[in-house]
Amino acid sequence: MKKNRILIIEDEQKLMRTMKDYLQLQGYQTLEAENGHEALQIFYREQKKIDLILLDVMLPDLDGYEVLREIRKVLDTPVIMLTARSSVEDEMNGFERGADDYITKPYTLELVRLRIEALLKRAGKFRNCLESGNISVDLDAQKVYWKDQYIETTRKEYELLLYFMEHSNVVLSRGTILDAVWGYDYVGDIRTVDTMVKQLRRKLGDECDYIRSVYGAGYLFGGDDK
Repeated sequence: MKKNRILIIEDEQKLMRTMKDYLQLQGYQTLEAENGHEALQIFYREQKKIDLILLDVMLPDLDGYEVLREIRKVLDTPVIMLTARSSVEDEMNGFERGADDYITKPYTLELVRLRIEALLKRAGKFRNCLESGNISVDLDAQKVYWKDQYIETTRKEYELLLYFMEHSNVVLSRGTILDAVWGYDYVGDIRTVDTMVKQLRRKLGDECDYIRSVYGAGYLFGGDDK
């Protein structure tokens, strides 16, 4: 499953690195440009693959408004303007030229993340996913992917995998798993967990060894970082 891709246009290298690292930790792919000309080159080349643009106003060559004007000649890709200019006139200038949102510096990375999510949702582009190694789960569509290939699962297989991923690197007993996934009032045998784990392993394939048995204890889930 493909991640949302964000183009960051920012000439302050330290801020660029911080933003890039933060967004990648949040599950986004990023492209980076330090000036307007470089930004437009990337945009023209990757425009169909860019879901959102973070655009600084104060750039060393073309300013952010000029870059935005060129972008708007091609696509209506969501754009968030980032700037130290906080006057109402500056905000109006950004919106009039086609910006979708406007954030003034200084700002928190958490605020930027929330604005990004809100804008992607409005544009119908937000991909709400959980990832571990090569497994990704589309939480909205409730679909499982291994290396971007869709894996068909039953409802309970999906819920079991999601529970494992949410408790990665924690040894889980069969009783704990049964209560969490099937419910406390489930009257079936505890071996139901073993059967479902066997089915999940088969569907994910031999290459995926993320669900490991822990002798006498239960199961431990871990991705490539295990």
